Amino acid sequence: MILILGIGILAYLLFELQRQVYHSLWNQNLHVKISFSSPYIFEGEKGELSEVIENRKRLPLTMLKVKFQTSRNLVFAGTKESVVTDQYYRNDVFQVSGGEKITRTLRFTGKKRGYYHIVEIDLLSTDLFMTMEMLESRETDEYLYVYPRPFQSRELQFYLQRINGELTTRRNLLEDPFEYRGIREYQPYDDIRIVNWKATARVQGLMVNQKGYTTRQTVRIFLNILDEGILKKDDAVESSLQIAAGIAQYFLQQGIPVALYGNGVDMLSGAAVEVKAGAGNGQMDSIYKALARVDTGKDPVDFEETFREELMTEGKDSQTFFISPNAYPEFLALIEQYHDMGRSYYWFYPVWEAKEPPVPDWIRPHARILHIRG
Repeated sequence: MILILGIGILAYLLFELQRQVYHSLWNQNLHVKISFSSPYIFEGEKGELSEVIENRKRLPLTMLKVKFQTSRNLVFAGTKESVVTDQYYRNDVFQVSGGEKITRTLRFTGKKRGYYHIVEIDLLSTDLFMTMEMLESRETDEYLYVYPRPFQSRELQFYLQRINGELTTRRNLLEDPFEYRGIREYQPYDDIRIVNWKATARVQGLMVNQKGYTTRQTVRIFLNILDEGILKKDDAVESSLQIAAGIAQYFLQQGIPVALYGNGVDMLSGAAVEVKAGAGNGQMDSIYKALARVDTGKDPVDFEETFREELMTEGKDSQTFFISPNAYPEFLALIEQYHDMGRSYYWFYPVWEAKEPPVPDWIRPHARILHIRG
């Protein structure tokens, strides 16, 4: 009896000892990192998030939960989409031996354009017999951009090719024959006289010389996403962002500097969208990021008040594009003032309806209706 009692007391002491050991040491030399495999993907593309658990001590962890919160717009494989909240709570369970390193890859789909930030990881573990739980929160700074997919349609491509032809004609009048900028692929609007036949023979495809210009034409995109109607045009607003990306991509590929201004609120800065004109390798990336960070859940800033000065004081040597899914009076009045100045502009108007919406006669030659359904 004494022996049994002694064994019981010893077992109890060992049990309490292991509880104290785990309570004190479970999170020491425990390294947990989550990271996206790429800092950006496009809407609809798949991405990967890796979880790396490294237990740099001999004490094993019978159970370790790694929990973090992200948006339900990142749809992880094998999980159901949440319909209750905008947030998704990930809870992964590991069994980690002493000195073991575990790497797990989680695959997901970027359902919607946006900027997604993971700022905290919760770690939960137990003692050896799972009778006690320990919790620790750790800061992290992992983010992912889901870029808007550039809008693609035969209508938009046709409009941009025609407009680019007009820009090319205008630029040719300013061409500097003594400045050489390189070689690029032949486009349908190019003059056959600028074909570089040696380069064409080398790559077995038509290539043309690029010359410099005494004045460089700039493309300015003004994006207005105000949606005041009773029936919200969420899809038309998102299409407007995609159209802006498509226009910017098209003209940057032609070597034309592009600027972007929009009244959507940046979810990081809280300010309106503003990307100054540029044509370098990083300009398209800057535009993608600015569009991804537009928070359509917040009311946009006043378009007329914010961009009137920029619009009216600049633009003499610019091609201006307006993008708006709504034709409300104040917006049309601002465009009419710009129209009366004799400046070159176009307005892209994305609509879901099969029938074209009414627009004033004075703007009709400059309006480009884009059907985003059917």
